[in-house]
Amino acid sequence: MGESNNSLKVQFDRRVRLEFHGATITSDAGLLAARELDEALGLTKLSSAHLKDGRTGRNVQHQFVPLLRQSVYSRQSVYSRLAGYEDTNDAERLAQDPAMRVIAGWRGPDKPAASTNSMSRFETEVLTCPENLEGLERLNAAWVDKGMARTKHRRVILDMDSSESPVYGEQEGSAYNGHFGGVCYHPLFVFNQFGDCEGAKLRPGNVHSAQDWREVLEPIVAGYERAGVRRYFRGDAAFARPELYEYLEEHGILYAIRLPSNDVLAREIEHLMKRPVGRPPRKPVVRFHDFWYQAGSWDRPRRVVAKVGWHRGELFPRVGFIVTTMSVRPEGVVHFYNGRGTAEQWIKEGKYALNWTRLSCHRFVANQVRLALFILAYNLGNLLRRLALPRAIKDWSLRSVQVKLIKIGGRLVRHARRLVFQLAEVAVPRALFQGVLDRIGRLCPAPG
Repeated sequence: MGESNNSLKVQFDRRVRLEFHGATITSDAGLLAARELDEALGLTKLSSAHLKDGRTGRNVQHQFVPLLRQSVYSRQSVYSRLAGYEDTNDAERLAQDPAMRVIAGWRGPDKPAASTNSMSRFETEVLTCPENLEGLERLNAAWVDKGMARTKHRRVILDMDSSESPVYGEQEGSAYNGHFGGVCYHPLFVFNQFGDCEGAKLRPGNVHSAQDWREVLEPIVAGYERAGVRRYFRGDAAFARPELYEYLEEHGILYAIRLPSNDVLAREIEHLMKRPVGRPPRKPVVRFHDFWYQAGSWDRPRRVVAKVGWHRGELFPRVGFIVTTMSVRPEGVVHFYNGRGTAEQWIKEGKYALNWTRLSCHRFVANQVRLALFILAYNLGNLLRRLALPRAIKDWSLRSVQVKLIKIGGRLVRHARRLVFQLAEVAVPRALFQGVLDRIGRLCPAPG
């Protein structure tokens, strides 16, 4: 092939030339695996049942489902956002990306994806109507249902936690939060034990961590009541609220919730507070105790499990209380509650892999849509991770999936009847990628 006049030169090696072919080269060829999973589970096709396209007239150039795919895949909303592009400003460049055009399903390989203006209108006008805000929540629930239907499980563990989404402008609803020490939004999340985000709600920055828990939790609980599985709930001390206990007990949900310490609780464990005799061992000396306790605002006594841990080099013990309806031994309750830390890990993955705290629109409702799209992107990536990764890479984090699998370089070669992507073999060789596709293929419903 001849040398292009537009090639760039480098000084360290005169043989090297740099050429840019944005229409045939992609850095996100791994999104094709995510698109295959989407097709196998019928994820974005569900949008027609939950979202309403209010656009009318003859000037509508882009169909609804491709717009949603582009928003999700390429901008960390589903596909775009999964690939690490969190702003619609990236849409102009991604409109020419060959992988994005194929993934979004635009008519013909030469038709560009939606532009920045089209994507911005789609997210800030079409999706912000009340019907579509509710529809995005139902769509996310439907995605999680698809994943759970292909996951063996006898119980569901729901972890609820809040997080910080810092803001740096004059966004509606942003406020100073003393706990986080900055101006922010204060979203609320619910995850299951497999890492799927079951629900999320964007809230002003100055609300209590547990505010709106019922609004987020009720639809999730209703869905699993129909499934007939055993249900559990975990939460930190912010969710130690009697109305939450009563709700969980009414719906037959076992729970373990951290309880803030007080003088009455401290008196119950006075016999555990004596420092162990002798030289402190390297491993902590841990003692457990359980008892019945009724706070003034409670309608009945409830079981409380206490853990007292003496650590080498520390003057005072670490003390924790958990209110629970579980009947297992105190050690088992504490072990179960400690699993709540995985929810914090899921939130961190959403922050660092998808940057879902980037909520930079001025209107609060537009940022609600952005968060909902980020959640869809997160769940698509998590479903890819837990349902499609072969054994050799099954422990990859979402960030590893993004960097090593999604960010595969590829070159599009067009034939009369085929579109061939030639992929780089670096972190993910051909055999490993084939394993991903094989596992996705087994998720497809049987014909007929």
